[in-house]
Amino acid sequence: MTDHRTEDLGFARVDLDRARRTGDAEVVYGAGKTPQQVVDILRTLHEAHPDRAVLATRLSDEAMAAAQAAGAEVDSVARAATLGELPPPRGTVTVVAAGTSDAPVAAEAALTARVHGAGVEVITDVGVAGLHRLLGVRDRLEAADVLVVVAGMEGALPSVVGGLVGVPMVAVPTSVGYGASFGGMAALLAMLNSCAPGVTVVNIDNGYGAGVFAARVARRAAPRDPA
Repeated sequence: MTDHRTEDLGFARVDLDRARRTGDAEVVYGAGKTPQQVVDILRTLHEAHPDRAVLATRLSDEAMAAAQAAGAEVDSVARAATLGELPPPRGTVTVVAAGTSDAPVAAEAALTARVHGAGVEVITDVGVAGLHRLLGVRDRLEAADVLVVVAGMEGALPSVVGGLVGVPMVAVPTSVGYGASFGGMAALLAMLNSCAPGVTVVNIDNGYGAGVFAARVARRAAPRDPA
């Protein structure tokens, strides 16, 4: 049953009006959903928004296989799937990952930003344990409209980046680290207590939330050509 705002699938009431309200369509959070539920919601959203890609995140292996069989593009690193064509990119989101172990969260942020209309560049393995690696890409950091900085362990990378460039930034703590990292709490608290100004922080492993925020900043930085 459709009331022009939602589609009732029995197990979910899909928000079809979100794109009109916010500029971004609803996204499927796949954790806890069956593969068929993920596919059904993706299809419903795509039918309502045939002009844009729709996204499902946090997918199991079975859900990724089901989404791929339904015609979706699957990103196995991000554990996410998209159905439909990605929009033309506007602005530049640069995703900066401290280490290779942060790749799944960084990939989720990058794919989310692309689905939400931003151009994306990814810089990997520039953590503070080898600071020269970060200094070597400083020009690429400065060229971005917005940065997504992803780090686990002690979560120091956003503070260092924030002291090098004045680009708008969202920091993403990850659950990567040894026991005293407390599943990302150490990185989260370090980022929240950053001495560098202008560091905005999302929740642990929340690449999706960071990607949406960054895409909105990038789109505003590069508005559509009025012609």
